[in-house]
Amino acid sequence: MTGSSLCLTITDNTTSMLSVREKAENMEVRLHRMFLCAGPEICREIAQLIKKGRCNRQVLSSFIRQNKHLLKQKSPVNATTRVTGQYYCLQSIYESLNSEYFDKAISSAITWGRSNSRQRVRMRTLGSFNAGTNTIRINSVLDKKTVPAHFLEFVVYHEMLHVYLGIEIRNGRRSIHSKEFRLHEKKFRHYGKAMEWERRRFGSGL
Repeated sequence: MTGSSLCLTITDNTTSMLSVREKAENMEVRLHRMFLCAGPEICREIAQLIKKGRCNRQVLSSFIRQNKHLLKQKSPVNATTRVTGQYYCLQSIYESLNSEYFDKAISSAITWGRSNSRQRVRMRTLGSFNAGTNTIRINSVLDKKTVPAHFLEFVVYHEMLHVYLGIEIRNGRRSIHSKEFRLHEKKFRHYGKAMEWERRRFGSGL
C-alpha cells in the first residue's frame, strides 16, 4: 500500500490512541486495542492516514468516544495536587469543562503550579500536561482577581485538549498543536474573548 513494510503495535496508551511514524524502511503504527473491534469504515480511515497522512479525523474521534469505556483509567501519580487557589478553584473549572466539552472522558489530575515570583508571563507557560503523571498543571500567576474567569477556563480547556487528542505524529515529527487541535480550540465558548484578553494583557504582564 505504501511501498514500505508495516510495523504494528497494539497498546493500552490512554493519551494517544493512534499514531503513525514513517521511518527509513517501514511505517510504524501504534493503535490502542479498541481498534481491534473496528469495522470497515474505521479501517479505511486508518489506511488513508497511513498511506496519505490524512483522514477523516471526525470519524476516528467519534469511534474513540464511543469506545472510551475500553480505556484503562490511569490513576494520577502526583499526590500533592493543589486545586484551591486564592481566587479560583481549578477542580470546579475542570469538572465543568469535562462535562461540557469532553463528555466526562478525561480522568487526569489538575493542580496549581508552585508560586515563583521570578516567573514572567511573556514566557507563556501558562499550563502544561504531563502524560507520565497524567497531571495538568496551571501556572499560579493566573490565580489573580485581575484574570477573568473565561481566560483561566480557556487555559484549562487548552490543556485538557492535549489529554483528549494526544500528540499527532506526521512524517516522524510530533505535532503538539495540529490543525485539528486549533479547530477544537475554537470550539471553546469564549475563545474570541480569551484571545483578545491575551493579546491585550501579555504585553504589560498580569
